[in-house]
Amino acid sequence: MTTGRRIAMFDLFGVIARHQRPGALVDMAAECHAPLDAFTEAYWALRPPYDAGRQSAARYWGAVLRRLSRPVGPGTTERLRLADIDSWSRVDDRMVGYVRSLRGRAEVALLSNIPADHADVFGAVQPWLRDLDYVALSGKIKVAKPDPAAFRHCVTAMRAAPADFLFVDDREENVRSARAVGMTGHVFAGLDELETAVDAWLATGTASPEPGS
Repeated sequence: MTTGRRIAMFDLFGVIARHQRPGALVDMAAECHAPLDAFTEAYWALRPPYDAGRQSAARYWGAVLRRLSRPVGPGTTERLRLADIDSWSRVDDRMVGYVRSLRGRAEVALLSNIPADHADVFGAVQPWLRDLDYVALSGKIKVAKPDPAAFRHCVTAMRAAPADFLFVDDREENVRSARAVGMTGHVFAGLDELETAVDAWLATGTASPEPGS
């Protein structure tokens, strides 16, 4: 059941912000003198607790280095932390403009997986985040997508109903989780398609069909 509100809620990376900078993992692997394949596996396999705010940056990077059998030292972990933050720092200016423009027609929220220390830096250099009605960052709310609790957190925090939301993400598993808690979901594939889906949702409460559905 809806309360009659319209809340467009967006993922960050892969939607409004760019994916990780090309070559970043190569540079970080070289920093700790590790093979790229082994570094990449450790980087992603150990990431969930860090994203969800259950682990500090120092503990995360220490775990990565130990998995790679590399020395753990504060200088190395800090260089890796800063390189990692920089690698996720780019935004799509067209998407930022579009999201801000929606506030004349709907409430606008953000739900993103991002470690707490990344979130502090990103928020400081992206003032447009302060224009949004609600921002939920996994490292701060202590739960990450696709855990349904991340979506329920936003519903509760905004004092809304799940059916009030259109959630936009580039990852199908996150959209499925949003739909499972009662939100409308849209898999992001580009701005033109998104505009059509949002217009349909604002008019009818249902996003336009996904490609191939």
